[in-house]
Amino acid sequence: MGMRWLLALALAAPSPGRAAADRPSRPPSKNCAWEKVSDAAVGLEAWVERCDYGFRTIDFFFVGRSLAMRFSDGGEPEAVVDVLDLKPGESPQAGVQRHYAERTPPEVAARCVLAPYRNGKPPAGVRRFNFVPDRAYQAELDRTQDPEEVSDPPCGDWGIAPDGIQYFEVHPASAARKVLFVRVGQDEPLFDEKTLHLLPSPSLRSGPAP
Repeated sequence: MGMRWLLALALAAPSPGRAAADRPSRPPSKNCAWEKVSDAAVGLEAWVERCDYGFRTIDFFFVGRSLAMRFSDGGEPEAVVDVLDLKPGESPQAGVQRHYAERTPPEVAARCVLAPYRNGKPPAGVRRFNFVPDRAYQAELDRTQDPEEVSDPPCGDWGIAPDGIQYFEVHPASAARKVLFVRVGQDEPLFDEKTLHLLPSPSLRSGPAP
């Protein structure tokens, strides 16, 4: 077996990271099957589950700038992943802070701080963030809240959730110029939060004009 043949084989084999992105990170739930969905205009590619329980089916589709989950037996679709643009020259962390401030009452945002989201292990190169009460605000909550009751989100709808999991997600693909807001919920979601993939913006993907 010559060295040239071994080199060709190595170049043809997918890298471990790419292989992981090309399949879901876990088996499908009962009565469900994985499928990959993508939308170049939104800038997101994701593995989602299409489920058929007989009395109800569940699928996913893109609406606006979000990936949404839809139930056949009624109710509004639920946005589970929002794709948020960065401004030219804006760092991902600064973009996360801006998007949070734009969607949160100022008096609430002033009492909350950006913090790394530490529950679970994110994919390689991905960083997750949340907004949590600052020290003084947390001390006030500790004095006034009943630990047996589920409280309102202390940092608004885009901060830490007391009854579920949600966070901002920053990917290493900085050319995409986007960050994500991911709503996992209380249970294992029917989309694969571990393999979300940002797509470059069309203008960046097509390259500079000749």
